[in-house]
Amino acid sequence: MIKKPLALAVIASLTAPLATTASAADLTSSYQEPPAYNEPAARSGNWDGAYVGAHGGFVSRRLNPFKGGKGVAAGVQGGYQADVGGVVVGGEGELSYLGDADVKVNGGKLEERHRLGLKAKAGVPLDQTLLYGTAGMAMTNFRDSGGVSGPDGWKAGYIVGAGIEQKFNDKISAKVEYNYTGTPNVRSFAGGVASEQDVHDHTVKAGVNYKF
Repeated sequence: MIKKPLALAVIASLTAPLATTASAADLTSSYQEPPAYNEPAARSGNWDGAYVGAHGGFVSRRLNPFKGGKGVAAGVQGGYQADVGGVVVGGEGELSYLGDADVKVNGGKLEERHRLGLKAKAGVPLDQTLLYGTAGMAMTNFRDSGGVSGPDGWKAGYIVGAGIEQKFNDKISAKVEYNYTGTPNVRSFAGGVASEQDVHDHTVKAGVNYKF
């Protein structure tokens, strides 16, 4: 009777180290390294922020730039925009000299001198490139021409357009933009006769922006 307990004790002492080693192996094999932390990637096409810039081009009542009656446009702009859910939205104001571009009215023509534009802007960012549309209000003043007198002060109208803007770095970008501007009910006087007429023009301009 003594031999049996003694044999069991010997077997237990021999198998205990094996069980401990197996348990340790199981714990080691089940342990996994935690995933490494990676910094989020910076947005390479960040269009958020305020900006100012300058532009130049031509304005004409005809879309063909080689026809007569066009003026050389030049001015400044500034605005703010933000990326909202993958769409860049914002607002822009601009002041332009229109180079006395001709617009036809009853009895002759008037010349467009200056324009103030206040525009909403929305576009699709393609990394460093922005495709956008714009629409808003335009205020234009006119100059008398060829015996035709125009309205005094600024005349309200509308402006719509589209453009493409390319970033060179985080601060500097360049754009090309087309605008169609309509000014309704422009009152003019020719030969003692007063009349009203809707006038319009096309503007194609290139510009540079600096983002803050």
